Amino acid sequence: MLFDDKRYLGLIDGSERLLAKVLGGVLLVVMVVATVQLVSQVFWALLNPQTTWISDKLIKVLGDLLNLLIALEVLQNITSYLRRHVVQIELVLITAMTAVARKVIVLPPGSENKPQLLAGLGVAVLALAAAYWLVRNVNRPRLRPRTERARSFQDQDP
Repeated sequence: MLFDDKRYLGLIDGSERLLAKVLGGVLLVVMVVATVQLVSQVFWALLNPQTTWISDKLIKVLGDLLNLLIALEVLQNITSYLRRHVVQIELVLITAMTAVARKVIVLPPGSENKPQLLAGLGVAVLALAAAYWLVRNVNRPRLRPRTERARSFQDQDP
């Protein structure tokens, strides 16, 4: 039968894997182009003696670097999905925390006059950190206390 459960689920699984590979490839191309652009911008700015780094230029470079880091984390999410066929929630939470941190770092001047924005970003950071801590502690293997005596590590030849 064409639409029995096993064939249908196999078709869905294959489609998901193909889509993840296409998205990973597109993301990789975008990251390479963005990296080349960022490196060339920084290179030309270094050659220009009038470039002031203690200004909006530094914030822009940091924002671009963090964008690339976020893209790299998303690529790791995709490759992790392809390897294990499961979404790693810890990696997703770290990616989200990096995105919120990027937003805080590149806040435009005058944002300190927007208390709701700052409070919202603070709540987002706390919620993501709490979720990460919770997931990490749930997934951490529990170590049993040692009750036997310590043994020597010396090799005992027969």
